[in-house]
Amino acid sequence: MPWGYVRSLRPRQWVKNVLVLAAPLAAGAVFQADVIGPTAVAFVLFCLCASGVYLVNDSIDVEEDRRHPRKRYRPIAAGLVPRPAAVALAVVLFAVALTAAVVLTRPALAGVLGSYVMIQLAYCTFLKNQPVIDLAVVASGFLLRGIAGGVAAGLLLSQWFLLVTAFGSLFMVAGKRYSELILVGDAAATRKTLQEYSASYLRFVWSLSAGVTLTAYSLWAFEMSESQPTVPWATISIAPFVLAVLRYARDVDKGAAGAPEEIVLGDRVLLVLGILWAATVGIGVFFG
Repeated sequence: MPWGYVRSLRPRQWVKNVLVLAAPLAAGAVFQADVIGPTAVAFVLFCLCASGVYLVNDSIDVEEDRRHPRKRYRPIAAGLVPRPAAVALAVVLFAVALTAAVVLTRPALAGVLGSYVMIQLAYCTFLKNQPVIDLAVVASGFLLRGIAGGVAAGLLLSQWFLLVTAFGSLFMVAGKRYSELILVGDAAATRKTLQEYSASYLRFVWSLSAGVTLTAYSLWAFEMSESQPTVPWATISIAPFVLAVLRYARDVDKGAAGAPEEIVLGDRVLLVLGILWAATVGIGVFFG
């Protein structure tokens, strides 16, 4: 079924790839002609690579997915897409993305995409069963998305940007695991590493990562405010940022944060806080 192939690419999760815009936005250069083009290309190519990883992952996990209350409906687990066809399509997507990165942007972007693919394939095959390491690997996917936008556009990445992205990613990943542990319960055997975690440990990880994220972002905001002599918009942005993190943490605590993109799009208050944060940062970067 053609629709089965489309679903197996998980287009709903492409929203994660909006992170490639983060570095150009933070630098205030996203609307420059020589930046927006490569950044848009990086977004598309990351979508291709991410979909290829999903195809490989679902092909490997097909038996486990069939025992999962929700994942059993994935096209490959449901038998709508043959495993050989899924793997072949993944190879094509990887090849197209890496080639296009070199031809259309910079070879460095191909390096970032290649690193993402290799790390994620290692995760699919054996790292997903290594406690703690699996959290770091999944978080690295978000970090590499943020790096990709800067690399594609040839921008220098701030140390604060990297810290916020890295620990913010770890915060979301730990929350996702916590939600899976709470919601799946006795069926946690469908993901081996869930058996290695306790709810209290995952709470510790997301609390620690949230603390580092908020601290790093605040220091970054204070630094940016020094170049905003009239209104310190960057400093003001700390308020909606902190509230958004706390709101997301509440959703995590309820066991409702199984997928970051779903909770962000489904929580209207969180969405409003995100818009307020983006507005204050944007005003400071472009008009401050």
